[in-house]
Amino acid sequence: MEPKAVFDIFAQINQVPRPSKHEEQISKWLQSFAAKHGIECMADAAMNVIMRVPATPGYEDHEGVILQAHMDMVCEKNGDVQHDFMKDPIQTWVDGEWLKAKGTTLGADDGIGISMALAVITDKTLPHPAIECLFTVDEETGLTGAEMLQDGLLKAKRLINLDSEDDGQIFIGCAGGIDTLAKMRYEKSEVRNQKSEIAIRLFVSGLMGGHSGDDINKGRANANQILVWFLARLWPQTECHLASIQGGNLRNAIAREAEAVVIVPMAFKEQIRIEWNQFVAQMEGVFGEVETEMRLELETTDMPDAIIPDEKAYRLVMALCECPHGMIAMSKEMPGLVETSTNLASIKMKDGYIEVNTSQRSSIEASKHHLKWAVEQALSMACDEVTHGDGYPGWAPNPNSPLLEVVKKAYVDLFKSEPKVLAIHAGLECGLFLEKYPYLDMVSIGPQMYGVHSPQERLSIPSTQRCYQWLCQTLKAL
Repeated sequence: MEPKAVFDIFAQINQVPRPSKHEEQISKWLQSFAAKHGIECMADAAMNVIMRVPATPGYEDHEGVILQAHMDMVCEKNGDVQHDFMKDPIQTWVDGEWLKAKGTTLGADDGIGISMALAVITDKTLPHPAIECLFTVDEETGLTGAEMLQDGLLKAKRLINLDSEDDGQIFIGCAGGIDTLAKMRYEKSEVRNQKSEIAIRLFVSGLMGGHSGDDINKGRANANQILVWFLARLWPQTECHLASIQGGNLRNAIAREAEAVVIVPMAFKEQIRIEWNQFVAQMEGVFGEVETEMRLELETTDMPDAIIPDEKAYRLVMALCECPHGMIAMSKEMPGLVETSTNLASIKMKDGYIEVNTSQRSSIEASKHHLKWAVEQALSMACDEVTHGDGYPGWAPNPNSPLLEVVKKAYVDLFKSEPKVLAIHAGLECGLFLEKYPYLDMVSIGPQMYGVHSPQERLSIPSTQRCYQWLCQTLKAL
């Protein structure tokens, strides 16, 4: 696999646990890597790591550049896979031109960005200006590493972010985002008529899921939505009790699995199965072309010990049905770019309450806040408490960027074709860097990946080679 240095480093990184908010081991590994190679290195209070290498001979008077990537990875796995992200290495395998993981996320987002940066600064034959490598923590769940980065640590005025996922594309802008967390508190009720009732488990699985920014406009189903659509349909037809409900996992991933246990009168068992079969056929009609592995299952199960009080359960189902999900608006300035979206990310049962997480994105600041208020209004139908995170700013495009011109020319010189220049609906740390370093000239590039934030994540091996050549050519040109 070429470039060998990049993939060797990536293999080492995938031996190190690095869930978001648990980057202690990968931060220490990076510092050990720097010490082994005689590279100047420091870690700040947030565990961000900064490495510095001097310019090669002849480049001493050239302006320096920052190479930036994030340490943490989204930790998603298939339900039948035994894997502890806090201690188990990622198991990778090669499928033709693709590098994949065995039932888990691969961690190429953004482990491959780190790998390319480290390969560059340990290559003794590559001419380049002074380089600073910035590796941040917690990009995936809060961008707290970028937010906590201190003023004055970075010296260069140009930054190449290595956290994009599309071959031959240069990103010069991104959406801002904000998360919403809602809680519905309740006291359990007893199951009263066990002899005349039956417990049924509803299970949605096999969905593609994916990145809640990049993939939100691709027609993929959300398991949480499908589940509550059927519950809302079921409620008026029979005396239904909700014993449990949960679905999704991470706020930046589209929910792939969801399940609920309901209790209904024994006499309605056959009617519910007929309703379910009709519903399944309808969902296949809506999502079947995209969600080819979708599985909607209904089965009897053991009678639970308790239920959610009926009024609260009904209000929760209706609130979740009202909660918006998906693409809300497309950009008027940049054709093909999603402007505003929201993700009904997860429904989790805790001790005495149910927690609902959503994530809103928009390249327009006002739209981001309007959408969070719409989500709050819907979830307030059932939830006692709705709170919003601090959010993060978008990155406004600068089509006149001098760095952009150099990166574009490097691509043309190598591949004899023009790269695409775009903005991205996903969040990048660049907006936060601009708050601390408003003079930064920035672009974002990366190799081709698909299925990020899901166990279907895969990395193109030839695209990684092209992207690394592109990065090296850019550094020579700088």
